[in-house]
Amino acid sequence: MERVRLEAITWERLGDLLADRLLDLKPDDGSPWPRIAFDGAPAARPGDLAARVSDALRVRGRSSLVVGTEGFLRPASLRFEYGHQDVEAYYNGWFDTAALWREVFGPLEAGGTGRVLPDLWDPDTDRATRSPYVQLPSDALLLLHGPLLLKDWFPFDLTVHVLLSPGALRRRTPQSEHWTLPAFQRYETEADPAATADVLVRADDPRHPAWGG
Repeated sequence: MERVRLEAITWERLGDLLADRLLDLKPDDGSPWPRIAFDGAPAARPGDLAARVSDALRVRGRSSLVVGTEGFLRPASLRFEYGHQDVEAYYNGWFDTAALWREVFGPLEAGGTGRVLPDLWDPDTDRATRSPYVQLPSDALLLLHGPLLLKDWFPFDLTVHVLLSPGALRRRTPQSEHWTLPAFQRYETEADPAATADVLVRADDPRHPAWGG
């Protein structure tokens, strides 16, 4: 349930404010690489906000790497084992959390190498992407975006949730993907991202967001 007071803002201003906030962020575990979540249903487009913040950080002289969980989907044979529209599989089985831990979060722990794989699997070809590893300089930030991020205990140093009301989520989700909506209802109940995220962005009207946190 949403419990913070929200203020109207522009996307440009929001990107700037978040970038300014991240400049001073220090991980509690001693890692030199802050790890930020941009959580939200695909219809909320959290990746757009992550990219905007990355641009604002670059202007401020800080490096960042934007990573989307869509690059860490499991193979189709595993995602669709119980059918193409199985809500339980989408909620708990579509994203390769083990690979995210191994290829993204593990290297960014204190004493880690900083060598991150930006994506692993191409859902269109259903094959490995074979992307090269990216070496993050010390103090670079990881900006990870995707749905259902706040239920898997990833070691984020700051979390941003892009919220859509149930009505807006239904309107902005393609009809062919409406079968996923119960997964997001469950997520709201079990993880309560609007209350647990450090920063909440409401984006029912994509032209006029509001934020708090």
